[in-house]
Amino acid sequence: AEYGASFATEGDTEVVVAAYRYLGEECVRELRGMFAFVIWDRQERRAFGARDHFGIKPLYVAVDGTDVYLGSEKKSLLALLGERAGEVDQRSLQHYLTLQYVPEPGSLHTGVRRIESGTTFTVVDGVLHTRRYFHPTFPIRADVDKRRRYRQIQDVLRDSVRVHMRADVTVGAFLSGGIDSTAIAALAKLENPDLLTFTVGFERTGFSEIDVAAESAAAIGVQHITRVVTPQEYMDAVPLIVWYLDDPVADPALVPLWFIAREARKHVKVVLSGEGADELFGGYNIYREPLSLRPFEKLPAGVRRLLGTASRRLPDGVRGKDLLRRGSIPLERRYYGNARIFRDDELGFLRRRDPDVSYLDVTRDLYADNAGYDAVTRMQHIDLFTWLRGDILVKADKMTMANSLELRVPFLDKEVFAVASTLPVSERVTRETTKYALRQALRDVVPAHIFDRRKLGFPVPIRHWLAEEMYDWARAIITESGAGHLVDKADLLQMLETHRRGPLDLSRKIWTVLILLIWHGIFVEQRIQPEIPEPVYPVRL
Repeated sequence: AEYGASFATEGDTEVVVAAYRYLGEECVRELRGMFAFVIWDRQERRAFGARDHFGIKPLYVAVDGTDVYLGSEKKSLLALLGERAGEVDQRSLQHYLTLQYVPEPGSLHTGVRRIESGTTFTVVDGVLHTRRYFHPTFPIRADVDKRRRYRQIQDVLRDSVRVHMRADVTVGAFLSGGIDSTAIAALAKLENPDLLTFTVGFERTGFSEIDVAAESAAAIGVQHITRVVTPQEYMDAVPLIVWYLDDPVADPALVPLWFIAREARKHVKVVLSGEGADELFGGYNIYREPLSLRPFEKLPAGVRRLLGTASRRLPDGVRGKDLLRRGSIPLERRYYGNARIFRDDELGFLRRRDPDVSYLDVTRDLYADNAGYDAVTRMQHIDLFTWLRGDILVKADKMTMANSLELRVPFLDKEVFAVASTLPVSERVTRETTKYALRQALRDVVPAHIFDRRKLGFPVPIRHWLAEEMYDWARAIITESGAGHLVDKADLLQMLETHRRGPLDLSRKIWTVLILLIWHGIFVEQRIQPEIPEPVYPVRL
């Protein structure tokens, strides 16, 4: 209304075009929510586009001479480029094996990259230029009254859920056993009394939150639908899931998310979910580590190095050994995200390893950007640019869109971030708990049994399955793989045997390699060709 724009539809695409017309490249600063778009400016004869602040929606790019190609799926660019898509990118490969995902802006093909989250771009005369518009800062305020702060958190989250509930179709919500998804469902119920919630789990004891989620759904007063996944269903679904991913992501929770998205699509077209709460409000237990390591920070660097050397001489299992080791390592080398699979010195199974590639490459510039903040804030900043957009949001978007289901994440709203970024460390993590301020703000929103419960998410018994039901399947993936020029398959088979015998748990390492080999079988060898299912249409609108 401020600019006199009129609209012919209710669609948000028309709003983006109008925003660009009146505000030009600065239009992204007025946008809220998830987006990835490209606009062709006929007058200027150039393309302009952007991705949302946090990277909820993907956008791939390939530069081929003076031609620039863009797509929301990497497969479209691979089909267009053919052999020009390039070989397996060695740097991205090594980073994947460390992190269990390929960090932006890379991909596992040398000829395809990703537009980074929080950036705009232009294409003029075949030349691509990018510019970051979102620079997350943390203007921490310790002087705010706690009750006022908690009310502010609840109010901004309530408003975000209200905005994300806007739709001309039925909206549901994913519900696990944690406070994040439960809060979203409870607030969504205020907007839609007929809300449907969805939970997935497994038959194995200790790896299902179905009972807890059902109790939460009853307490909130919403309808609840569950889906139990068997090991055989899990194995059968993996190749198709990797096909949808475009690049490998070795997060075992991808598979249950696929199943619950497919179940939800039978009933609704849009779901809300709790992604982003941990990164914004300090929800990971690893964020509490700096509290334990504070005494080390007062020691000279030389003394810390001596303690690290001493820790290596202690026998495994000695109490305090790992604390000494980690306390001797500077944060910039110690923390590089939530998933740490293979260390650089554990990549001996690679046929070729570039010694100049290190996990430090991923976070070096980020740590330079967040210098001056406390350790917890720096870790959260790192996760915003690595774990969140590389793993959490990739699996959320790909698994839901594969089932024609739109997923919305109210925590990842720039207005919510504006509040969360002001929290002092003591309101994020304590020695006893995480997300302290968020928990206090939601005390009268979530059921009592959820308030202090440790979240599992959608836990997967992959450790047990790889030693039992999945052993033969995993062995076949390794032996049949045509990636022998990339990895030593004998080393991988030995790794699988070691895990099977126990007690050493190598499941995350094995799973990371298995997903890589399946990806190679699909996108490089073209030996594995998953059957693409028919879309599931809703029976309730």
